[in-house]
Amino acid sequence: MGRKVDLIVSSGSLSAALAAKAATSTIPIVFTAISDPVTVGLVASLARPGGNVTGSSPFQFELMPKGLELLTELVPQARVIALLVNPDDPRAVGLSGDMQEAALTKGVQLPILKAGTEGEIGAAFMTPVQLPAAALVVSPDPLFSSRRNQLVALASRHTIPAIYPWREATASGGLIS
Repeated sequence: MGRKVDLIVSSGSLSAALAAKAATSTIPIVFTAISDPVTVGLVASLARPGGNVTGSSPFQFELMPKGLELLTELVPQARVIALLVNPDDPRAVGLSGDMQEAALTKGVQLPILKAGTEGEIGAAFMTPVQLPAAALVVSPDPLFSSRRNQLVALASRHTIPAIYPWREATASGGLIS
């Protein structure tokens, strides 16, 4: 062994990128597909990341209010649209605030549904059925991405129009991404 590491690459895993950053301040770290790297503490700013960490961001969180707007156009009678977030994601609080502002602008209520584990996803879908929410916005969380087929199936079973942050969800039968 004894090889010197010249570069660490973290592809799409927030926890791996954060662990790499915590492990070294000298080895360059490049992340890919991490939304809002400033908020989660990977970099100081987008313009000047600083330190030994840099990478690319798909800006999924920044596009979420536009997704809410599209969903209100697809389901114009909706007065309650739920937002599904992972409470363990440090970006969830900021996203929830941004989405509440967007919901206020569109004149809809936006209850926040929380699911931090695979088992909690099914339970979260019981809340929109009980509200009843007319539609659902799914946040761009790795847990939800890995369970997108489950999310699409639950939305279909409960007849809840949903917007997803990944194209693959629509390929699996989801309404829109």
